[in-house]
Amino acid sequence: MNVLVIGANGSTGRHILKELSNSSQHFARAMIRKTEQAKEMEDLGARPIVADLEQDFSYALENVNAVIFAAGSGGSTGDDKTLAIDQEGAKKAVDYAKKMGIERFVMLSSMGADNPSSGPDELQFYLKAKGAADAHLKESGLNYTIVRPGSLSFDDATGKIEAATSITDKSRDISRADVAKVLVDSLTIEETNHKVFEILSGDTPVEEALKNIH
Repeated sequence: MNVLVIGANGSTGRHILKELSNSSQHFARAMIRKTEQAKEMEDLGARPIVADLEQDFSYALENVNAVIFAAGSGGSTGDDKTLAIDQEGAKKAVDYAKKMGIERFVMLSSMGADNPSSGPDELQFYLKAKGAADAHLKESGLNYTIVRPGSLSFDDATGKIEAATSITDKSRDISRADVAKVLVDSLTIEETNHKVFEILSGDTPVEEALKNIH
């Protein structure tokens, strides 16, 4: 599939591009905001497309089979930016995908997006925005997967996770590299279709975990 990665220049986005480039099944397209980021995207094996989430970026989805939405403010850039990127930017991506008949949409969300009041005060606005974007995707009619990791680390990939609709012990974190593998594997593992699930580091190989979500 031709896979558009929105948020390709982010820490997780770069790992996603590496995963796609290492796959014989996919061709990566990297949506970036600045032309000076293009060379690095090419070095990671992707075709760069310059577009801005806060503007009309529908052209970035032309000739695309699947979208991985991994852009995010991280909840630390202020309410306006969080609303523009995490909520409205994601909603626009969903709407463009639907209009263009794109087959697959994988959303990088966050643990707590289904219950923002359970999160820290400083993240509740961010979690509400993520939850609104998730709801918009679920209602879109697209073949979606919504992945909700816990705290992200910069550790190396382990290739092993825990995945469930709700994880009881949320005290662990998960590496961005493992999150990226989950997002890319979800493109083709049918058991993740129309699913919303949480992930943390664990003991089960990614593919096996994704095929047995409950």
